Amino acid sequence: MAIGKSLERLFNAIADNCQTLSWTIMRILAALMFMTHGWPKLFGDNAQPVLGGMDFFGIDLMVNMLWIAGVIEVFAGALLVLGLFSRLAAGLSALLMVMAYATAHPAWFPTLNNGELAAMYFVVFFVLFAFGPGKLSVDSLIRGQR
Repeated sequence: MAIGKSLERLFNAIADNCQTLSWTIMRILAALMFMTHGWPKLFGDNAQPVLGGMDFFGIDLMVNMLWIAGVIEVFAGALLVLGLFSRLAAGLSALLMVMAYATAHPAWFPTLNNGELAAMYFVVFFVLFAFGPGKLSVDSLIRGQR
């Protein structure tokens, strides 16, 4: 029993020391990977035009929704990498993932409709929206948090 308690204390101490770094790594890596989905939509070989091309749930908005998705993925992702305006960027990104899931993955379950990535991005961005970017961010520097 004493060994179990000692190991628990050891792992708790290690985990407590990793919180800031792990939160920052999650935020930055998720944002960088998110940006890789938007970059080809804006600048790739098959870059999306700004106008036309797609309708939104049957409503023609005169703007290509894939282009809007690319803008959010690239620019909100960049803001999240920096930790600047993080809650706004995370909220927009989470909303985008809800829309992506609803439009591109309509079947019932994520593993059956290939919507796992959209679902995971939603969870990460929703948690970042709820808890903020963490201590290692421009937002924290602006607010004077340590």
